[in-house]
Amino acid sequence: MYQEKSLNNKWGYILLFLFFLLFIYGDLFPAELITEVIPSLLDMNTIFLSIVLEAIPFVLLGVFVSALIQSFVKEETLERFIPSNPILALFPAVTIGAIFPVCECAIVPIVRRLIQKGMPLHVGIVILVSAPVLNPIVFLSTFYAFQTDLTIAWARMGLAFIVAIIVGGIIYSRFKNSWQLKEPEGLVRKTHEHEHRNKIAETFYHASDEFFDMGKFLIIGALLASMIQTFMDRELLVGVGSGFFTGPAVMMGLAYFLSLCSEADAFVASSFNGLFSSSSILGFLVYGPMTDLKNTILMAAYFRKRFVISFVAIVTVVTYIITILFDLLY
Repeated sequence: MYQEKSLNNKWGYILLFLFFLLFIYGDLFPAELITEVIPSLLDMNTIFLSIVLEAIPFVLLGVFVSALIQSFVKEETLERFIPSNPILALFPAVTIGAIFPVCECAIVPIVRRLIQKGMPLHVGIVILVSAPVLNPIVFLSTFYAFQTDLTIAWARMGLAFIVAIIVGGIIYSRFKNSWQLKEPEGLVRKTHEHEHRNKIAETFYHASDEFFDMGKFLIIGALLASMIQTFMDRELLVGVGSGFFTGPAVMMGLAYFLSLCSEADAFVASSFNGLFSSSSILGFLVYGPMTDLKNTILMAAYFRKRFVISFVAIVTVVTYIITILFDLLY
């Protein structure tokens, strides 16, 4: 596990280093070489840089807030606000998610620890799906990315709230409070790795680690988005995006495989504005932070396979239906 994480961080460092190197010294390339580049590649580069440069400040803000929470907030403090009634517990769980600004990959180990310490399964899952999307940083980045259509930012928060509540209710009706972690029930692992470490140093450690972990996904996602916009047939994009049923499905699939950080995905989504319908873009913005490829892989390391498959299926169906209903009612 440690070697795999080190390898991932290494590639993250390389990607970010190459990006900043190109950004700083790109103007030193011979003009003759630049003029010979296919115009579409220059367009792709412009789109790519605009997405990354707009997103980086919000990613930095997100990782520092996330690191502060990991260093100074204890899980036991959150458990005091969870009612014993399983239905009533859904609403404070969403509230905890809204003030817990961590990305979808960072929230998985946190929720696992909460469940290990006695938090009900469905409450933990509500926190897992709501924290990456229902928080002030994500709202701010979405608000900034969609300045020409501010309803997207408000609709993202509202739909994410509804989806989180429904997903939590379905998880409870399907699994109750059954044990779905891979570890034996009752086993609570405590780590003292950072117990005596300076909290400020620990905060910067977590922030830098998370930034480079997120950074590579942001760069890859921005590159894929810029390639799609540059090289995919626009008539095909408009045709798919305008489809009442196909638009949200395509954008949700794109969100799943791009695996973008929730603090930055709004900038990628805004680049599709005008090509896809509002409900399709909202499907991208709501679904991606709740479950994506890297999130699924991480969940599979902690939770039982059957539960992970059920979780992804439930989030997918609920998000798709809610976005379709939004298109009908809005």
